[in-house]
Amino acid sequence: MHAQTRQDMYDVVIIGGGPGGATTGTLLKKYSPEMRVAILEKERFPRDHVGESQLPPISRVLDEMGVWDKIEAAGFPIKIGATYTWGKTVDPWVFGFIPLSEVKVEPRPGRYDGWRQRTAFQVDRARYDEILLRHAAACGCDVREGTQVREVLHEGDRITGVRLDDGTTIEGRYYIDSSGNAAVIRRQLGVRVDAPTLLRNVAFWDYWSAPGLNNPIYENGTARVLIRSLPYGWLWYIALSADRTSVGLVTPADYYKASGKRPEELYLAALSQEQSVAHLLANAASRGRVESTNDWSYVAERTHGPNWFLVGESLGFADPILAAGLTLTHTCARHCAYTILEIERGNHDRDWLLRQYDDLQRRRVMQHMKFAEYWYSANGCFADIQENCTRIAQEAGLTLDPQEAFRWLSNGGIDDDIGQVAIGGLDLAGIKGVQQRLSHATDSGVKYKIDGKNTLKLNLIGAEKTFVAALRAGRIERVEAYRRGPKTLIATGVYGAVIEALKKTSDVSRFNDLLRDLLGRRLGPADAPLAYRQAIQCLEVMVNDYWVLATFKPGRPALSVSTPSEGELIYSEHLGPPSSRDR
Repeated sequence: MHAQTRQDMYDVVIIGGGPGGATTGTLLKKYSPEMRVAILEKERFPRDHVGESQLPPISRVLDEMGVWDKIEAAGFPIKIGATYTWGKTVDPWVFGFIPLSEVKVEPRPGRYDGWRQRTAFQVDRARYDEILLRHAAACGCDVREGTQVREVLHEGDRITGVRLDDGTTIEGRYYIDSSGNAAVIRRQLGVRVDAPTLLRNVAFWDYWSAPGLNNPIYENGTARVLIRSLPYGWLWYIALSADRTSVGLVTPADYYKASGKRPEELYLAALSQEQSVAHLLANAASRGRVESTNDWSYVAERTHGPNWFLVGESLGFADPILAAGLTLTHTCARHCAYTILEIERGNHDRDWLLRQYDDLQRRRVMQHMKFAEYWYSANGCFADIQENCTRIAQEAGLTLDPQEAFRWLSNGGIDDDIGQVAIGGLDLAGIKGVQQRLSHATDSGVKYKIDGKNTLKLNLIGAEKTFVAALRAGRIERVEAYRRGPKTLIATGVYGAVIEALKKTSDVSRFNDLLRDLLGRRLGPADAPLAYRQAIQCLEVMVNDYWVLATFKPGRPALSVSTPSEGELIYSEHLGPPSSRDR
């Protein structure tokens, strides 16, 4: 890095000290300690903030930042999944990140290993955000709270500085907009957003407290988020501790306007209408201040300029039904930090790095929008807003037949993590399980294309080799991929193992042996079984996208793959997981 001579001159100026800004700043300092990084935050922490529910990918980022132990020490509930009333009936069903049988009773604070690597947190954002920001400062970021950016100074599309509310000008070589929906840089530079969906909701929420409030749903430090459908929207109930919870209502903006009710009226009426939530809150007191926000899904038309980047909600927002907001922010911030680090190193083409950032981050937001559209269009509990849900499905070109729905979802890609298959905390088996719960078809069974097949032929005809970015240990690596039309096949991670095995054989028995051997040698006996299950899911996606041609030849063993309607991860709440029913 070049030498700094002025106190108000930085290498990187970050607007916003929330999770996006703190993550970007921390990782920049971790991998380039000499870099001068300023984080400008208009509020003074701690302060309340909505968006308390996390997904497991966040924990990996927290661990890389070196802050996971601090978050764990705060004692936030360990999120192991969620329960829903959503779909064909109002009967609650459970989605788990891991089988309940694998959740262990252990003293806290714990370590980031074993089963904890597959869970998340339910966080009090006042404490969570403060821990992250203080950690960024401890890593060497110049954190300025109570500091508002009034003006973004720019010459064309290049930023030359930012002017603060006290008239001070701060200059940097890179600028990052992690200011959330305020989108300071995005708005002042006139970057337009695209809202390609009818998911235009509003949210109202407050915080409730009572001694032992969450005891009925809080066991050994673990909890699930409660999602409860109403005829006109849905409620979230997120336990933040044994004694405090966040409760919110999400409803279409048009419904709220037509109701003629004040936010407090609509919110309290919803809480009293949903029996399980009303029961939990019977002896609790609210903070007494109902807050509101627009939950309109959108994505910026571009994510960067000559010397600036958008991160988190300034870049895009997807409906909160999937609880993906913080996950998208943390992973986007990580990618932004890596991109700046690689531009500085000069080992990769700058334009390629920027294209990778733009393509991946916009695609991730769009993926979650698409999946949210499916959730809303398939919820038969929305009696008062079915017309709106039907319009969502029609505009998206979506039918509720499970096979058609899966093809529609996969058209936007369902690869949330490079080399794996997942979105919104769900792997492919989870997505299939959700489809069973939401399908309105008489036969709600979800079929796998690879089921009953025994010949697997890798199909790279018409594909061209390309490279995509893989983020590893502070470096961006160019990894091989294949592109055909809008589809990209990543030749790394679990996908890479599947491709390697398929290049050697088309016989399913031999393929299975090769795949297990590859994964065992690369990952070891402890992690290989889970990776094998992921590999079979990747194979299904590859068949769906015609990267693999799957057929049946008589006289040979065939694959047997299915998603049970009642499994260890997704099951009816009143029945419990299958492994517990015979006890």
